[in-house]
Amino acid sequence: MSIAFVPIYIKYLGIEAYGLIGIFVILMSALGLFDIGLKPALAREMARYSVGTNSEQPIWNLLRSIEIISIVIVITVALVIWLISGWLATSWVKAQTLPTPVVAQAFTIMGLVAALQFFESIYSSSLAGLQRQVIQNVIICSMATIRGLGAVGVLVWVSPTTQAFFIWQAICSCMSLLVCANVVYQSLPSPPKPARFSKVALLNVWRFASGMLVITILALLLTQVDKALLSRMLTLESFGYYALASSVAGSLAMIVGPITASYYPHFNQLIVMGDTAGIHSAYHQSAQLVTVIVGSATAVLFFFSERILFLWTSNPDLSHKVAPIMAVLALGTFLNCLYCLPYQMQLAYGWTSLTVIIASIAVAILLPAIFVMVPIYGPIAAAWIWVVLNGCHCLIGVHFMYRRILKTEKWAWYIQDVIMPLSAASAIAFLASLIFPANFERLLGVGLIALTSVVTLAGGALVAPLVRRQTLNLVTKYKPF
Repeated sequence: MSIAFVPIYIKYLGIEAYGLIGIFVILMSALGLFDIGLKPALAREMARYSVGTNSEQPIWNLLRSIEIISIVIVITVALVIWLISGWLATSWVKAQTLPTPVVAQAFTIMGLVAALQFFESIYSSSLAGLQRQVIQNVIICSMATIRGLGAVGVLVWVSPTTQAFFIWQAICSCMSLLVCANVVYQSLPSPPKPARFSKVALLNVWRFASGMLVITILALLLTQVDKALLSRMLTLESFGYYALASSVAGSLAMIVGPITASYYPHFNQLIVMGDTAGIHSAYHQSAQLVTVIVGSATAVLFFFSERILFLWTSNPDLSHKVAPIMAVLALGTFLNCLYCLPYQMQLAYGWTSLTVIIASIAVAILLPAIFVMVPIYGPIAAAWIWVVLNGCHCLIGVHFMYRRILKTEKWAWYIQDVIMPLSAASAIAFLASLIFPANFERLLGVGLIALTSVVTLAGGALVAPLVRRQTLNLVTKYKPF
């Protein structure tokens, strides 16, 4: 839903205003710094609670402690952004058509929305840890639909302004926060005593949380610093093009999110039970699933980038400017998604130092590379830097991981989990891009892209052993009558 209505947002707000939405995404990501690693730790403890390693009182105390800390954080963040909104509107972004007061008001409302979504993520982390993914996804899908359709309605029938857009987002964030909090409270048995702020509960997770804090900082720098710097280096219009490309490529990360959210608690349970065979099986199954689904989507996005954008926006000039950046960012995002499962496995074992070291090196390369390359080659340079850094994660980072955990699984991951399904999917998408015409009518184009996507996905699944086996089992068990 966050992708589907983008052409409508651009139509009614303009590409500059869409650049502000891109900055809003950066702001929401930046707030991840302020949880000081506690929300990943909460998800981990909830997963352990679900298999009986924690009792009700400690888990409730941990939840209440994080709630209290988060309340202080969200109030502070909203106030600070309100105070500096004028400076951001005049000294950070380079708006050419939007009035400065409009930009400043947009930043103020952004701060409120981002703060609300930050608080909501406490309960999303709890639901993921409790393996309540079905109800969690029902909430996410419902609220995403309300956000998207409602925003379109507001822009079309109420007010086509950035202020109206972000006010609607604030209303939806309040609704989603209340629903998620209620579901978490209903999912946990009542504690023997009322939940309270507990230093002991925080200290018990502090070591893991501190490692996660460092990882969060480095991950933020790796995934958002390019956008933050480009929002300062480029005009708001040019940044809008990059933000649009990043949004489409970022949809790949949305695909991998549910997979990691489902398997990470399962990894924790298997490790607690000492089921080595189960760990290996779950790891390869999830890794192949990521490659098949995300790899197939990446291949189609890469080889059909401009055609997809044109079918989506009906704007040939916009499609031509955004497509090259989108294709490269999609490749980099796919490599980042590949590393997600090895990273989740490291967290399940409580090992954070490897990611910290590798990400630190990557950040040390990223920042100067952007300052040197972007002024020369433009935003496409930032996209290629993203590809190189994530490629190094997959080639170098996982090598060191397999020296300590899953020691016998390295080549199975490279060959069966990654290379085989990715090669099949890429070959099918490439051949389709050569066969299908460059220009076609909208309905025919949508049909051809959909057909290519289905065949590409099927080709990747057929050569991924565990995904193929699971798919065949589902097909043979299905009886229509």
